[in-house]
Amino acid sequence: MQNTKATSLRAGFSLIELLIVIVILGGLVAVVAPGLMDSADQAKRDTVCLKMNDIGKRLDMFKLDNGVYPETEEGLQALLSNPDPEKYPNYRVKPYLKKLPKDSWKTPFVYIKKGDTFELVSFAADRKEGGEENNKDILFSQCNK
Repeated sequence: MQNTKATSLRAGFSLIELLIVIVILGGLVAVVAPGLMDSADQAKRDTVCLKMNDIGKRLDMFKLDNGVYPETEEGLQALLSNPDPEKYPNYRVKPYLKKLPKDSWKTPFVYIKKGDTFELVSFAADRKEGGEENNKDILFSQCNK
């Protein structure tokens, strides 16, 4: 009888034991969470480069068909529909894109024609030009192709 009474009293955890476990788990989260957040930010930046590479290939197809990249003013919208049938008579029947992709922060990409080439820009997490670290602009020319 005494053995069953002793085991039933010891069946749960004491408040002190629970607090110690919570403190240990909190410490682990504090150590691990920043590394996970950095990984998530890097994954978003890598995804932007993948999307830029896809847009770049579509722009290359546009140039292959039409001899030039779209003008900056025409922008990526030129991949959805022919901006000037007289200027681009060889524009495909189907558009180069079905819809304009956005970066990982749901912001449209910026397209700039630079002579015989182009640049794509994502303003990253802060959605503003410039920035540092995770807010630093992502340029197509700096993505690993």
